[in-house]
Amino acid sequence: MASRVAARLARASVPYQDIARLKYVSGSREEALHRLGIQTVGDLLLHIPRRYLDFTHAYSIEQAPLNTVCTIVATVDRIVEKRPRPRMTVTEVYLADATGVLQVAFFKQPWIARDLSVGDRLAVQGKIEFAYGFKQMSSPHYEKLDASSASGSIIPVHPVGEGISQAWMRRIISGALEFAADFPDSLPAHLRARRGIMSISRAVRCIHFPSSMGERDLARRRLAYEEVLLLQLALRLRNDANLLDVAPVEHVAGEHMERLLQALPFALTDEQRAAVDDILGDMKDGGRVMNRLLLGDVGTGKTAVALVALASVADTGTQACVMAPTGVLAQQYAVKSMPLLEQAGVSSALLTGSTSASDRQEILAGLASGSIDVLFGTHAVLSDDVQFRHLSLVVIDEQHRFGVGQRNALRAKGAGADLLVMSATPIPRTLALSVYGDLETSIIRSRPVAGAGVSTRVLDAANRDIAYGAIRDALAEGRQAYVICPLVSERDDTEELEDVPGIERDEEGRERAKPVLHAVETELAHLRSVFADARVEMLHGRMGAREKDAVIERFRSGDIDILVSTTVVEVGVDVPNATVMVIENGERFGLATLHQLRGRVGRGEHAGSCYVINQAYSGKGRKSAATDRLEALEKTSDGFALAEMDLRLRHEGEILGLRQHGGVSLRFIDLDADTDLIEAAHDDAMELLRYAPTLSSHATLPLRYLVVETYGDIFKEVSGG
Repeated sequence: MASRVAARLARASVPYQDIARLKYVSGSREEALHRLGIQTVGDLLLHIPRRYLDFTHAYSIEQAPLNTVCTIVATVDRIVEKRPRPRMTVTEVYLADATGVLQVAFFKQPWIARDLSVGDRLAVQGKIEFAYGFKQMSSPHYEKLDASSASGSIIPVHPVGEGISQAWMRRIISGALEFAADFPDSLPAHLRARRGIMSISRAVRCIHFPSSMGERDLARRRLAYEEVLLLQLALRLRNDANLLDVAPVEHVAGEHMERLLQALPFALTDEQRAAVDDILGDMKDGGRVMNRLLLGDVGTGKTAVALVALASVADTGTQACVMAPTGVLAQQYAVKSMPLLEQAGVSSALLTGSTSASDRQEILAGLASGSIDVLFGTHAVLSDDVQFRHLSLVVIDEQHRFGVGQRNALRAKGAGADLLVMSATPIPRTLALSVYGDLETSIIRSRPVAGAGVSTRVLDAANRDIAYGAIRDALAEGRQAYVICPLVSERDDTEELEDVPGIERDEEGRERAKPVLHAVETELAHLRSVFADARVEMLHGRMGAREKDAVIERFRSGDIDILVSTTVVEVGVDVPNATVMVIENGERFGLATLHQLRGRVGRGEHAGSCYVINQAYSGKGRKSAATDRLEALEKTSDGFALAEMDLRLRHEGEILGLRQHGGVSLRFIDLDADTDLIEAAHDDAMELLRYAPTLSSHATLPLRYLVVETYGDIFKEVSGG
């Protein structure tokens, strides 16, 4: 009852009011706001600026330092349109103030000549250079200023669209802030005091109209803290053991587990033993369900750790299920694990989409009767007819490739089942806390039984023959090779920066040769001509599951010499005889992906070599960001160190595809800079849920409603919710 009252009150509050109630909002401006996805006052207040023009540090043209990003306010003196070649336009705008003239060039933006007029007061923000007697900027951010844009202030630049200008957006948001006044804060006062963060009213005002950039940063941190706290609460509430009605099985170590440890061909490392202790400790706790993430770089022995947990399930007479994202991975798990489980007296089976009807029926009967202890499989295990006698452990490999719904669907087959998710993608702690906030984490960094290892070398396109020579040498020794491309087909290249074929520009407007993007389909024909005696085949994600599995099986069995593929082989494809990998357009991939890819070679007794072809532009005496990434890849094999660098360079969404993880989208948090906020939000979420497990107390009801608004009604399964 209390929660329903809170919901009604919340919906009546200012943020949920229609924008039509605001002054300046009607007719075409209301329609323009709707096109931007703004329906309510709250939507408008969270339509934050994409950048700021900091006039508190604006320079005159004469004083603006060279090779530095500056803000300059000046008057449009002259506009010149040039067309140096067909389909190429350059708009030159000459700005003047009392100290000099600044030449500003805009490439392939002819509309700017129509947008600006002589006499306009303009703020430009970009890098200052000097050439041909003028200080210059290339393609800067710019903003036309009106009389209200006072020098010495900070002007927000909001995302806008057709029908609404920057000036009108600022005017409307200012009116919305006046309309909202001091709206209530959902965060408990003691948390705001403990963490020293702004109230929500002040934060929203300061994020739009800060008096200083420092104040803007404090406002962003307040919004970032709330964003991560809500995510932590949502993840915990969605999967926390407290939400399950059935008590978990209290697992105990027994004969099967001891026999499994003896069957392993190597002794567990200290890190593996620590991970085993974490897992068994969780499984022995009959008061709560295990929710644990096992992170381990390529080759660190996560499977061996999982096998110990699987064997312990047999000691309690219950069952386990291991779900992998592809049939190839599921089969690899089964091939590696089944013989060891058999030695430990643990029965197991493999169920995929390609399992025959007769075998499937036999497996289903074994699961229902309990004669099968462990099931390995793909999404096929989610079918309604797959029923266990008593499922007590769920193991999911490469968790980020599954949605939360799939994870929960498998757990639903065994009420109170423990959960162990594994990932070979090294994830920085801050990212793990944010995306997997519902899971305790165990990490394995060292490789207990590594292959011969892999060396990495970055080449430019002119030296590709070095990589081809390595492939020839490998084939002559009876080995195999991968060639990785960023595209399936040349038709997929939709990222052209210029309409002129063969031309693009760097960040400062200078022309450069456009790199060739390699596609699997065209590379297949090319490599068949280069390696005429080799058996060259292709693999990519658009192929059907059975076709992909068949190609990988032929490669594994040695019937294919060179496999031309996209990143579909990134995780899990295990072919010890493959010793060379060539990655085309290495500049197009993040470090995490490149590290995973090179982990496919050097997995057996023969050393592996990875050649990364870098076609990223870098001017004379300068390095591109992509080149810096690739040099780091050459220097270290530490996947976690590379993941930290990847996080700084590419941000979280590009590493894991966060929107696939239960709709997670982080707008305000900086996972590299806000480590303290993430840790604080994690701890505070745990404290809040200990105090009010379903956030139903008077103090936490506003937070409960915010969680529902942001992540949906996750309280349906909560007892008493």
